[in-house]
Amino acid sequence: MDDQVLEKLKILAESAKYDVSCASSGTTRKGTAGQLGSAAGWGICHSFTEDGRCVSLLKIMMTNYCIYDCAYCINRRSNDLRRATFTVQELVNLTLEFYRRNYIEGLFLSSGVINNPDYTMERMMRVVKELRTVYRYNGYIHIKAIPGASQALIDEAGLYADRMSVNIEIPTEKNLKLLAPEKSFQSVFQPMKAIQQGITQHAEERRKFRSAPRFVPAGQSTQMIVGATPENDKQILNVASALYNRAAMKRVYYSGFIPVNDYDKRLPAIKQAPLVRENRLYQADWLMRFYGFNVNEIVDDNYPDLDLAIDPKLSWALRHPEFFPVDVNKADYSLILRVPGIGVKSAKLIVMARRHGRLDADKLKAIGIVMKKAQYFITCHQLPAFTVQEATPEYVRQVLTTVKKNKKEPLNQLTIDFPE
Repeated sequence: MDDQVLEKLKILAESAKYDVSCASSGTTRKGTAGQLGSAAGWGICHSFTEDGRCVSLLKIMMTNYCIYDCAYCINRRSNDLRRATFTVQELVNLTLEFYRRNYIEGLFLSSGVINNPDYTMERMMRVVKELRTVYRYNGYIHIKAIPGASQALIDEAGLYADRMSVNIEIPTEKNLKLLAPEKSFQSVFQPMKAIQQGITQHAEERRKFRSAPRFVPAGQSTQMIVGATPENDKQILNVASALYNRAAMKRVYYSGFIPVNDYDKRLPAIKQAPLVRENRLYQADWLMRFYGFNVNEIVDDNYPDLDLAIDPKLSWALRHPEFFPVDVNKADYSLILRVPGIGVKSAKLIVMARRHGRLDADKLKAIGIVMKKAQYFITCHQLPAFTVQEATPEYVRQVLTTVKKNKKEPLNQLTIDFPE
């Protein structure tokens, strides 16, 4: 690698770090004879797959030059920073060399917009097309779709990428116009819709012809910035819910606002990203995707923002004590899944285990449920009848949010509770 390419790599890898819309690929394409690499079960960017494996991806921008001047973006055209642009061949060679050295397991390619959206999208498409068709690269590829790019370019890029993404960035169009006047929801949703149509169309073709090409087999994702504008959690989660229901969205990512342009008075003055709020949004997103919760159950007009002190599943349970206690030996799977301290895997194990006999406290602990939380919301023949009904929601909340000091543990040790 020559010094010029190395310098570009340093600049453009740094410029790409603020895009968080990446995760495990969901692709199971195996390596075959005469091809380079595979994408079986792999993910991206030192992220974690569903089975807990850490994976890596070359996360790079084609260029950090940009015609837009978005208030929240480090690469906005008015910023005075080092700029660089990779040629198509440089990006292709860089990906292959990193892959051959086992540094990466795939490519995450994004870009600033140069000249116009079609010009940028065409160059990005050429990178992934050349990797697939010329070098027979069979590893994971995630490519950003440029807002405003033509459907023809989106359609062609989707034939070579495992995943595509278009970032919404700001949850409401009014505030998007405030911080990014040159963008609109139409320019964002147009390529998003094109990706959705391509996925649907090619899925139908593959049902008829097994030799039909795949189109974005790992689906699409998007990203919203949290805290740059005054939207509440209800507005953010309603946008996410609509995307999951209508746009065949695989993942919505939430990025705590990082004040990289603190001179812009349109942005809030904060010292660090709102990480706790970001974490709660991910937990609420998990409830919508895997626990059968409707967005209106998690946030509503009376509770438009998530409780930062407790996870959203526990918050819902404390607001609705009438659903509890749940008899784990009789209740339906969907109701067991709503018990704080019981996750998807544990709920399935409970349903399976009770076929062979009644469950008691010891068996529940062996299954892996978090008894610290669950004990107030469940009943079985060995558990005491001291549930949320007798204890009151206020008491349960106080007990579960009280930090107990243990002299045997360092005081700076923190435990993060995930929604179960």
